[in-house]
Amino acid sequence: MWVLLLALVAALLGLLVWLAGRYEASHVQSNLDRDAAAAAADIRAGLARNAQSLQALQSSRADPQAWLLDAARLLREQREWLRIEWRDAQLNPLAVAETPYLMPVFERLGRPQAQQDLALACAQARRGGGPAYSASYFVPQADGLGMEVMDLCLPQVQSGELTGYVVATYSLSEILATMVGAQLTRSQQISFNEADGTRLALHGVKQRGNRTFQSQQLLDLPGNTIVLRMESWRAVPDLFPNVLTALVTAMSITLVAVLSILVKDVRRRVQVEHDLADALAFRKAMEDSLVTGLRARDLEGRITYVNPAFCDMVGFSAEELLGRSLPAPYWPPELAGEYQTRQEVRLTGQHSPPRNGFESVFMRKDGSRFPVLIIEAPLINAQGAQTGWMSAFLDISEQRRIEELSRASQERLQATARLATVGEMASLLSHELNQPLAAISSYATGSLNLLRAGDGENLEGALQRIAQQAERAGKVIKSVHDFVRRRDQDREPTSPQALVDAVMPLVTLQARKLGVSVVTRLPAGLARVMCDRTMVEQVLLNLARNAMQAMDEARVLRPSLTIQARAVNPGEGAAKRWVEFSVIDVGPGISAQVRQQLFTPFFTTKAEGMGLGLSLCRTVVEQHGGALVFEPHLPQGTIFRFTLPVAEAGAERTAAAAEHTAANAADTA
Repeated sequence: MWVLLLALVAALLGLLVWLAGRYEASHVQSNLDRDAAAAAADIRAGLARNAQSLQALQSSRADPQAWLLDAARLLREQREWLRIEWRDAQLNPLAVAETPYLMPVFERLGRPQAQQDLALACAQARRGGGPAYSASYFVPQADGLGMEVMDLCLPQVQSGELTGYVVATYSLSEILATMVGAQLTRSQQISFNEADGTRLALHGVKQRGNRTFQSQQLLDLPGNTIVLRMESWRAVPDLFPNVLTALVTAMSITLVAVLSILVKDVRRRVQVEHDLADALAFRKAMEDSLVTGLRARDLEGRITYVNPAFCDMVGFSAEELLGRSLPAPYWPPELAGEYQTRQEVRLTGQHSPPRNGFESVFMRKDGSRFPVLIIEAPLINAQGAQTGWMSAFLDISEQRRIEELSRASQERLQATARLATVGEMASLLSHELNQPLAAISSYATGSLNLLRAGDGENLEGALQRIAQQAERAGKVIKSVHDFVRRRDQDREPTSPQALVDAVMPLVTLQARKLGVSVVTRLPAGLARVMCDRTMVEQVLLNLARNAMQAMDEARVLRPSLTIQARAVNPGEGAAKRWVEFSVIDVGPGISAQVRQQLFTPFFTTKAEGMGLGLSLCRTVVEQHGGALVFEPHLPQGTIFRFTLPVAEAGAERTAAAAEHTAANAADTA
């Protein structure tokens, strides 16, 4: 109905405006037709008066000089005339008078160019015995412009014989300017046009509107026919041609506006009601699905709202709780006084509850107690005023039970962890001590052989090697002990060359046994690294031994091992520098299956391996802040790389001074 009413009012308004516009348009057109007819009548009357003036001029004077004076007078009085000529019966000029308002009209091209049109007009005038007009033609001027003119030929007859002609040249634009009333051209435009629509002359105001009204009148002159066109450039038709139409239109627009506002308001209210119903239903469903208890109270402490979760929590129904004031029925009797005091302080608004909540104890309807976590916040209405308090309750009974279980489990896990630490220490010791003990055994066997051979010079060196490996075994035990206990390692600035040199005797011993050629590439001037020397030496030794064993198992024809180091800068302007160590072999490489779990503890491809070597190596490198990675070595083999941080400048200078002092002491000894 609203749509139909709006459509009806809009249709009536549109019809009314359209009819008013039609009426105004017809009114403007009828006025324009009347003005065009009046203009045509004025032009005809003016041309007739001018013809009579020319006839009187010719009949009154026969002397050319006197004729010229009278013709000049007429030219001053009639601005539409440009030239008056006195011609004989053969159209030869006898006297010519020019208008004083313009330059001579035929000064540029001369009169002969229009002689044919003039001859036709005079021939028709002779036949008709009255004035005749030639067709209009364009005459260029000396200033580059031009004008449209036409000639009037008036025959002179005496005693029935033709004695000559009076020829007057009209300016079409001046005819429009002088013969048409000024009130007609003040707000309109008038022009002479040919039958095909070609405009010959124009007079009047320029276009000022966006709609044109036209009226045409046929100006039928003897010998020539010209179309007189009048155009109105007013912004007409007006939308409101009279007061009544304007009032009805304004009332209709007001009615439409009021109806539109009313329809929009009704629709908005309906939409708001639907949205409010949806919001209430959504809130109700959300509150009913919560496991968190909700309670609202006013500023006097009366309960105004509880959700189902709160009712289930305390065992009371909503009807039993709504409207109840202090003390609440779910307060334990022994704590009611304390709760009463706390709530009275809370309701005064002097102390806000903690944002993270506080714990309390509630009592169910059956008398059982349970702990709760209470979170409260002010209840603010739409105007920004506090109307009460909103509280959320969490039953933390299960949380307390889980905390007790977790505490007991934690104690059992700590005991288990201590046992696992003992086992881990035993595994690490057994793995790491294999290498120095094997070296001690080898050097001891070599020493016995030297004793039997009586070679005392080399025996001392072998015994020193046994002592070094025994000391190394002690360091391994200490380092592994510290590693298992997760204590900070004793780190010191150490040159990369010293790290490689420390493991080379053991590497060379095994390489000679397996037929592997060992190459070291350490550029001079490498910065010292900050590391636990014993653990890093063990990493280098493990990687080298694994590489040589892999080449031996694969039966490589020319096994070779390369140990190299180089400085690495992760990026320009980086705050930390690194030294990268690489162990390169030409073995069979690492398969895709092994690559995925290469660093997994207790995973090994050796028959007698423990699976802890690479895992421990990566752990040691990562504890130093570096990374242990591997990649294929083309065309054959594998590259293991690990990085160590460069020692700071102060620590490096201290280490260099200590080494220099130790070297001097050794030289002195």
